[in-house]
Amino acid sequence: MTADKATQRYRLEWALLPGGWARDVVASVSDAGLLTEVRVEDGGADALPVGGYVIPGMPNAHSHAFQRALAGRTEFRGRSRDSFWTWRQAMYRLANRVDAPGLRIIATQLFIEMLKAGYTSVAEFHYLHRTGSADPAAGDTSSFDPRLWDAVLDAARDVGIGLTFLPTLYQYADFGAAPLRPEQRRFQLRTEEFLEAVGQRVAAERHSGHPGMRIGAAFHSLRAVPLDVLREASTQLRHLDAAMPIHIHVAEQILEVRGCVGATGTRPIELLLNSAVLNEHWCLVHCTHASPIELTRIAATGAAVCVSISTEANLGDGFFDAPRFWGAGGRLCIGSDSQSTVDPAEELRWLEYQQRLRRRRRVILADEGEPHAGTNLWRTAALAGARALGQPIGQIAVGSRADWLVLDPQHPTLAGATPESALDHVLFAGARAAIRDCCVAGRWVIKQGAHPREQLASAQFGDLMRRLADSAS
Repeated sequence: MTADKATQRYRLEWALLPGGWARDVVASVSDAGLLTEVRVEDGGADALPVGGYVIPGMPNAHSHAFQRALAGRTEFRGRSRDSFWTWRQAMYRLANRVDAPGLRIIATQLFIEMLKAGYTSVAEFHYLHRTGSADPAAGDTSSFDPRLWDAVLDAARDVGIGLTFLPTLYQYADFGAAPLRPEQRRFQLRTEEFLEAVGQRVAAERHSGHPGMRIGAAFHSLRAVPLDVLREASTQLRHLDAAMPIHIHVAEQILEVRGCVGATGTRPIELLLNSAVLNEHWCLVHCTHASPIELTRIAATGAAVCVSISTEANLGDGFFDAPRFWGAGGRLCIGSDSQSTVDPAEELRWLEYQQRLRRRRRVILADEGEPHAGTNLWRTAALAGARALGQPIGQIAVGSRADWLVLDPQHPTLAGATPESALDHVLFAGARAAIRDCCVAGRWVIKQGAHPREQLASAQFGDLMRRLADSAS
């Protein structure tokens, strides 16, 4: 079959299209998983019926898969004042105990959880690179281990989630080229090593024919990668793929902003903006402490911003000024980040609730064009996430991948809902369980709330977590 030949036709009872909700939508899906036809048709007798409310799947624009093994395990008060920086030490201890087989188990469990929650694709910001001793005092015997990259890619293929894999350059501990500490050395790659490995993956994925895979790249932060290295490496990455998605953590913590000003005289976001590297293929993660003018300038570049409200709240980062960024025309997407919560509805609900608490008003992130906050939040985050992942997703339209969710109108929390209000119920009435089915690239990966691999994945994950707990005690 040719890549554009329609292999399946569906009749969607209700579907959220770019122009709004529509009834009796016929959608044809090619063997490559792309939508070749989307139109309203009264009839469609030869199409398979899909009852319920069909919405675009949500891209997860920021994930560290291995941190799923840390979720719920740091919620106790230590001797010092707890913060992002104390949590980071626990994360480092975990990072140095996870091997490639363990990472595949963790990622498999996590990716199934994502699909069940409504994420149909994920950008994996990956910086576990080395295996072996990285202690200079004992002689550094560590080396780049591609099995740690394969673990994530294989888990995504096994589970059926779309993946933009972002190998991450990480070279220093802080501004001023501070040497990596022993617990960080597993993350290190030389620039040449990084570019060669990314180039090999780009070439391999071009020939794989997998419809849901994309190779991008990331720079951990301006603390970890000096600006001159970032600028040169991003130029080389553009030679590999002119539209390559590139992500970076920036301005998550006040101490980071102060450190950058102390080292360079400039705020980190301003430093990136002045470097002229940003464009529509970049995604800036967090931007919690962006200034108003920085938000306006980011929007003007076309770059996306990704927030993870659950992680930022868990770590006490601060508030992102979403209304100002949206008002400037900015693209705002969401991610699960540290996996403290794996639920796009909760991320979007608390994005809205943060603004309500700060402004002491209701229904902030909606407008005259789309007065329903649930629909407005979901659609805008899905489209911005598609851009951040560099994949044809985020909407039910010709040329997009057939990534969608089916909401069950018979679920109690959707009782009395209309199509127009269904996403309000999902986001603000705790109706995540109403996600009945999930389709990725035309393949049903969740049916009746279940994934075919979830029992085995859960058992393997449980065994691994017990082993990790025993080895830490």
